[in-house]
Amino acid sequence: MTSVPKNPRVRLEADAYHHLRLRVLERDGWRCQLCGSMTNLEVHHAQFRSHQGEDAEHNLITLCVQCHKLSHKEALKQVRL
Repeated sequence: MTSVPKNPRVRLEADAYHHLRLRVLERDGWRCQLCGSMTNLEVHHAQFRSHQGEDAEHNLITLCVQCHKLSHKEALKQVRL
């Protein structure tokens, strides 16, 4: 059985990622897209970088710290099933 090589992940440089992050926060109205909180915001990769998710606006969503943690816990539950 042969394995298919993964495509290299495209990761933006720090400055470019900072600007992308700000665009996502502005797009999402500076609110968590799950609970509506306006504090402790982070930008989450819908498809994780570790699963070939890219640093692109269509793959990013604004979440508060607590919803971000929950999203990762839910993803782990799905992997364990």
